[in-house]
Amino acid sequence: MAQSLLNSMPQATTGTVVVTDHLNFWDGKRVKPTQETNSEPVFEPATGRVLCQMVPCGAEEVDEAIKSAHAAYLKWSKMAGMERARVMLEAARIIRERKEKIAKLEVINNGKTITEALVDIDIAWQCIEYYAGLAGTLAGQHIQLPGGAFAYTRREPLGVCVGIGAWNYPFQIASWKSAPALACGNAMVFKPSPMTPVTAVILAEIYKEAGVPDGLFCVVQGGAETGTLLCHHPMVAKVSFTGSVPTGKKIMEMSSKGVKQVTLELGGKSPLIIFKDCELQNAVKGALMANFLTQGQVCCNGTRVYVQREIMPQFLEEVVKRTKAITLGDPLLDGTRMGALISKPQLEKVLGFVSQGVQIVTCYIMSPFFHLHILCVTPGTDNCNDDMTCVKEEIFGPVMSVMPFDTEEEVIKRANNTTFGLASGVFTRDISRAHRVAENLEAGTCFINNYNISPVEVPFGGYKMSGFGRENGQVTIEYYSQLKTVVVEMGDVESLF
Repeated sequence: MAQSLLNSMPQATTGTVVVTDHLNFWDGKRVKPTQETNSEPVFEPATGRVLCQMVPCGAEEVDEAIKSAHAAYLKWSKMAGMERARVMLEAARIIRERKEKIAKLEVINNGKTITEALVDIDIAWQCIEYYAGLAGTLAGQHIQLPGGAFAYTRREPLGVCVGIGAWNYPFQIASWKSAPALACGNAMVFKPSPMTPVTAVILAEIYKEAGVPDGLFCVVQGGAETGTLLCHHPMVAKVSFTGSVPTGKKIMEMSSKGVKQVTLELGGKSPLIIFKDCELQNAVKGALMANFLTQGQVCCNGTRVYVQREIMPQFLEEVVKRTKAITLGDPLLDGTRMGALISKPQLEKVLGFVSQGVQIVTCYIMSPFFHLHILCVTPGTDNCNDDMTCVKEEIFGPVMSVMPFDTEEEVIKRANNTTFGLASGVFTRDISRAHRVAENLEAGTCFINNYNISPVEVPFGGYKMSGFGRENGQVTIEYYSQLKTVVVEMGDVESLF
């Protein structure tokens, strides 16, 4: 069924696709909901039309999916790492081969531009390929003990892991969570955002086609109630969540009742510091990348832009010029550089933030589609300061707040004055300053002379209320596995009794 849907993508245009396939997946197949009385409409962001109906999974369905995943885990976990790697490499190959079709479906369900979606799908298959390469390298340690005795450690899988995704990167997040989980020998039950339920099921069918045991990667649909059922289920060993801070707190609380491991990748209000000795054009381009990818709906965006006072006029002039030149429109057109926000409520939320008395340098609101597009820049004048709501709180939209600073010491203090700690950035030609500032910024990632670069080899995650645990990189293996110590005595037992 996924192939039939994907095969219709080359001819698909904005406002033409209707998804009728079932969106749940376990036991190696799409599963029809047991009842559809509580279905919710899923909208195409670019047009506001109904794309499909999402039916939340109840307790019985969640239980079926988890039991299916557990049965697959028992088979998958006994395979050698190299065997798992071969299957994962095949999944990566299939995604790579079909990336244009998957990307187009992602645009229709998410609203981002086709240019960005193609990059997202590339990152997805690269992530699976990367962890396939690590699957055969998982190993423990040998420790020699006195008298010929010895001990060794085994790195073992956790069991059934739950992944809960966000709507800004639906396919990519499903890949980021599943790839390390599967490489370590786990199974995963994945719940996408109820606003973007379509492409995670495509990933499930690709894994099956690649040769994983039926049930190894399951998809259940739903919102908060379905997520609660997943977190409380006794057969779940770990929950990995991407989303808001309030929801992350609830995930952590629910998972704690079963002492489940948790990874939380939460929100951010990241600082981007631009010193007067920077290469100005690169800094401007970095600021745009730090704020306008995926219509600003990116958790690690550098939305607090601090510019050294001496270059503030030049910086603002160039940012405004480039902002006005961004092409807004149909996200499926190659020339579009900003698509649609995920929903009308999200648009209204963004407009609410920027209507609080801040001077707007440029604000475009156009409506070729049902959901409007907004593009704003707030300047560093007396009416835009660190204490304003739009500067302190995560907006999750294309809004850049630009503020002046004078000294390095001052700006580091202001940059760290936040409950978030997901990312940060610095533009400067002074290499000593770059590393000094990076050391002192309280964030899980610091970009130097660039922004929003996410290679799969590099760990990604936050400090403070932006969460804990990591996605990507070799270290993530530790978050999807556990160590067992085995102690071997080669002689007689020395007993005190």
